[in-house]
Amino acid sequence: MSDTAKRHIFSMLDTDGDGVISHGEYLARVDRAAAATGRDPLDPLVEAAREAHREVFGQMDADGDGRVTLDEYRGWAGHDAFEQSCRPALGSLFDLADADGDGRLTRQEFTRLRAATGNTADGAVAAFTVLDADGDGLVDRGAYLAAIHDYLTTGTSPMADAYRRVEPAAR
Repeated sequence: MSDTAKRHIFSMLDTDGDGVISHGEYLARVDRAAAATGRDPLDPLVEAAREAHREVFGQMDADGDGRVTLDEYRGWAGHDAFEQSCRPALGSLFDLADADGDGRLTRQEFTRLRAATGNTADGAVAAFTVLDADGDGLVDRGAYLAAIHDYLTTGTSPMADAYRRVEPAAR
């Protein structure tokens, strides 16, 4: 993964900008996604997402102090980390947004999810358009996770490029 991609993702996860990702800060992603998608905090899908995110945080926090530094994140992030823990955690957020459980998100569902996890609505619409390659108005789980995987492991993807065009200061 490129250092630029690692820094970018780290900054999205470090929502208060203090240079570390706290346990609470990281798990708040689940709460924001649940709220944005209208899920009850006790919904089994929300609980599953929290557990998946706890697992990711535990892996990122190399020294176990409850705070992930950029160096810890750099040492952890990559293909293996994505496959072992990010895929399930990101998939769990996708599942929260997937109101009918069909494995596909509408533009509105996608935009809500991406805005809740740190992107602008305009950026989410641009990313949706790129991922909706067949123009059916839906993005499937596999395409979504593949686009994130590509960015995490190579520093680029069509989805990231779409965000970059709309949110240049953030990328």
